[in-house]
Amino acid sequence: METAVFANQPGESSEIADFLIIGSGLAGLDLALRLAEHGGVTVLTRGAAADSNSYLAQGGIAAVLDPSDRLESHVQDTFNAGAGLCHEDTVRFVVSHGAPAIHHLIDRGVAFTRDEEGYHLTREGGHSARRVIHSADATGKAVMETLLERVKEHPNIRLVEQRMAIDLITAHKLGRYLPGNRCYGCYVLNLETQRVESHLARFTILATGGAGKVYLYTSNPDTATGAGIAMAYRAGCRVANMEFIQFHPTCLFHPQAKSFLITEAVRGEGGILRLKNGEPFMERHHPRKELAPRDIVARAIDHEMKRSGDDCVFLDITHKGEAFLREHFPNIHEKCLGLGIDISREPIPVVPAAHYTCGGVVVDLSSRTDINGLYVVGEASCTGLHGANRLASNSLLECVVFAEAACREILTHLPAWRVEPFPLVPRWDNYGAGVCEEAVIISHNWDEIRRTMWNYVGIVRSDRRLARARRRIEMLQQEINEYYWNCQVSSDLIDLRNLVLVASLIIRSALHRKESRGLHFTTNHPEPNDQWRRDTVLPIRE
Repeated sequence: METAVFANQPGESSEIADFLIIGSGLAGLDLALRLAEHGGVTVLTRGAAADSNSYLAQGGIAAVLDPSDRLESHVQDTFNAGAGLCHEDTVRFVVSHGAPAIHHLIDRGVAFTRDEEGYHLTREGGHSARRVIHSADATGKAVMETLLERVKEHPNIRLVEQRMAIDLITAHKLGRYLPGNRCYGCYVLNLETQRVESHLARFTILATGGAGKVYLYTSNPDTATGAGIAMAYRAGCRVANMEFIQFHPTCLFHPQAKSFLITEAVRGEGGILRLKNGEPFMERHHPRKELAPRDIVARAIDHEMKRSGDDCVFLDITHKGEAFLREHFPNIHEKCLGLGIDISREPIPVVPAAHYTCGGVVVDLSSRTDINGLYVVGEASCTGLHGANRLASNSLLECVVFAEAACREILTHLPAWRVEPFPLVPRWDNYGAGVCEEAVIISHNWDEIRRTMWNYVGIVRSDRRLARARRRIEMLQQEINEYYWNCQVSSDLIDLRNLVLVASLIIRSALHRKESRGLHFTTNHPEPNDQWRRDTVLPIRE
């Protein structure tokens, strides 16, 4: 790996890698392994390498693997879930690369669940066939542990933990206003030393995940603050479709169960949603009942909870028996049993929670952004695959397909960009900022943002709720920006700055769309309108 040290503050580091990947989820690690055959790769992750949504994924990966299934069926199911906003070229591109993506993971060593007929395929909400390949009910864990082993073995990959990205380093940021913009890397906070480092690269890839932590209740880990989306937007990239936040219908409702997801596959295998009195209710909301798309199921649960005043509903899979549940859902069975819930004898208490960000940084079919040398893969991107609502288990597929596409595109530019002169990047300057003396303000702001988003910009919205949310978030944004520029950076302050920007992007997008479509449902405009059958692209603010 080529390195070059610049004049930085004591304890800082600055080097030029061929490839800098920020994030260690499936998209980031798979791309790292692909690129490592062609140069040096630095992978930065803010916590442990396994801290990602990919690792927590339970259900599986959707692909046409059964001879009785058809590519066109998967395409149509994706279109139907996306409510008219999926990009046809993207959907066909991803679906057609589905089986090769799965075989690629198998070749990496991922052990998917098998039965007497081969690989076991399950069916999830919105799918017309069994096409979800999985590893029991912990697919993400199986895939990620395998890829992490390969990453740690590879001599060309440097995996650096406890590094938190602050802002992208671009030509415009350096005062170089030549035609087009160019990314040269990222300023990063070393969480062990609390010093800011300059990580420079020929190519920078954001694989930072989604923004679920902007909501009070979420299935996401604490790292899902929308960092990549916020950094790319501040740098001058377009962001699209941020109003489409997917709420997973079934998170475990228990005071000791932080963000534990009950996979869609439980409903796919016959789980029935019931009220507290045992009454099933999904037949009142959709003909496919429990197998309706996620947005419909989440709204149905939200409606029933508000109508009844109950804190949760119940997912009943008891009729499948203990042996079946232990075999197919061992992780869920063990987790619930540890909390005193025997899912073979009693239904599972569940509530909806923010789960997936369908919008993100606008990219093309090669994962390119509006800035040269900057790519985005995974949940932080907006590829056009998901439209107004993501079809279950299409997300991990998107990660692998677009990791391959990004690799292919990057390698076409690598020879020329390796010899391109690299500008002198100045050290991080604290601008005389002092140490924060009122850290309690950060925690209060964090809580206010998340409660505002949950109460006013949640599963069901209205013009009045959105207007209230916008006023509150704009006020918080001013306070937080003032705090940011007058205090030394810290992990909490970086998170807060990103979180409030992402909240603003979601609200602005939701206010713009005067209809209900997919995951965006507003009581003032309860029906879809063909005039709004287009992406919501927010203007660039540099």
